[in-house]
Amino acid sequence: MATSDNYELRDDQIPVFLINGFLEAGKTDFLKFTMAQEYFQAQGTTLLLLCEEGESEFDDATLEKYNTVKVLIENETDFNEENLKKLQDKYNPERIIIEWNGMWNQDDLLDGPMSETALAEQQNREPAYELSLPESWAIYQIITIIDGSTFDLYLNNMKSLIGQMLRSAELAIVNRCDNIPNEKLVDYRRKIRAMGQNAVIVLEGKDGEIPQDTLPEDLPYDINASSIDVKPEDYGTWFMDCMDNPDRYIGKDITFTGMMLKRKNMPANECVPGRMAMTCCAQDMTFLGFVTKGDPKVLAPFNTRDWVKITATVGMEEREEYSGEGPVLELKTIVRTGPIEEPVAF
Repeated sequence: MATSDNYELRDDQIPVFLINGFLEAGKTDFLKFTMAQEYFQAQGTTLLLLCEEGESEFDDATLEKYNTVKVLIENETDFNEENLKKLQDKYNPERIIIEWNGMWNQDDLLDGPMSETALAEQQNREPAYELSLPESWAIYQIITIIDGSTFDLYLNNMKSLIGQMLRSAELAIVNRCDNIPNEKLVDYRRKIRAMGQNAVIVLEGKDGEIPQDTLPEDLPYDINASSIDVKPEDYGTWFMDCMDNPDRYIGKDITFTGMMLKRKNMPANECVPGRMAMTCCAQDMTFLGFVTKGDPKVLAPFNTRDWVKITATVGMEEREEYSGEGPVLELKTIVRTGPIEEPVAF
């Protein structure tokens, strides 16, 4: 379980590791393995909050060995600031691990990034109860565990809950992938990337991690060309592959049609052309676009929601949006064009 290099805790904050996944996805086994690693040892007490119990359990000897106290949170309504503060005062933990119940609404808990639609829904909703953390608890890392053998079932029936788990995740581990065809793994990877744009995706089988460079390419354009014209129906595929494999696009010219976005206080030489994508369901839309730099005079006539066709060269820069390096486009040409009515779908 790696820690974030881009988030520094204050002296009065307690790091919280949030482990997502549906029942029997392998969360407990992942935690048992992680707790035994040398890099994850701690001198103080670790408070482990279990929001559900599966077939795999933590035995007392293991908990004692790693100075860990287990507390079961059976009801979603008990996950509130008052109750959690009592646990903090009782155990005085150095860190906190939450094994989250995949059926609980995580959007009410996190203050992290979420889609515009999900954020608006949260602001307009009056929940019957409030999920909240004590002020001193800081979400330090979010990891989502997915059972590859049942992923299709959950995608078809609980996609919005999967979206909640992946939206702010830094790491997504798909286990039990042994009997899944490579083409299906490529499809899973694309869907996970759409819902968790900043997550590192790991595919695992019984023998360990599956090298993703061995999976078949399914790109609808010639990746070896110096100039790539992205068709509207291929925008999502290009965006996700550029996020996952930016090195293969550096220096190439990309042409695509997108909607202009200019954030408040954005520099005059920057914009974000992109497309709305339906990552989970019709109620959960996310804007997919890369920061694009150009001449301020050229960009000035274009406003948010204007539809444009651009050609730009792909580069890499350190950006706050990526919490590190990520693709940044250098504008070459831009013209107005008609809208694309259909959102990107995965």
